[in-house]
Formats: sequence, structure tokens, C-alpha cells
Amino acid sequence: MNPEVSVFEAKQQTITLTPAALEHLQKTITKRGKGIGIRLGVKKTGCSGFGYVIDIADAVTDDDQIFPIAQDLSVVVNRQSYPYLQGTTIDYVRKGLNSNFEFYNPNAKVTCGCGESFGTEEI
Repeated sequence: MNPEVSVFEAKQQTITLTPAALEHLQKTITKRGKGIGIRLGVKKTGCSGFGYVIDIADAVTDDDQIFPIAQDLSVVVNRQSYPYLQGTTIDYVRKGLNSNFEFYNPNAKVTCGCGESFGTEEI
């Protein structure tokens, strides 16, 4: 079940941020002093196949897809990662003293026990 999605959701099948994730991103970029949004990708890793790669985006390349999420903020995804991330919602969750991004990915058919990796095909 996806959490509430931000009203800044782009118009196409895209990557979205919840209000909590958007607020955290805005605070992080303000504190950092620069950034155009969040860069999201995948890499082959873990026991299920793929792991999420997340960072602050400072620039875009010709290989990137850009999804506006708020004024002057975007989600940036390289074209190779997009098929694995299409339709994903990113939330920012606080649990006790810990906080992290959580991914609600409709393409993830399997996940590992620790939640660090996902696969797109059922075993």
C-alpha cells in the first residue's frame, strides 16, 4: 500500500515523493546549499538482484529522465534504471532514532529479508 503521494506528482507514469520525503529533500538541499533534486537509480547487488542508489542531483545529462516534483526540484533517473523504477513512490520514514527513505516499487516482485535489494522476477 502506497502512502499519501505529494500533490506535486508529475503527469506521466513517474517516480513520486510523499510530503515527508519532499520536505526532507528540501531541507537537505537547503542545508547543503545546492542541488536540483534527488537522483535515483538501481545497481546489481544483494540477494534479490538490484539495490536502490539515491543521492542529491546537482546536474542532469542527456541520459537522464527528469520528473518535476516541486518548484525547482526534480527526481532525476538515468534511462537504464527507469524501467525498474517506473511508478515508484519514495517515502521518508522515522522509526525511533533512525530515519530513511522507503521505496514502494510496483516493479519489485521479490525482496530480500533485510529489505536492501529487490528483484523484478518471482523465483
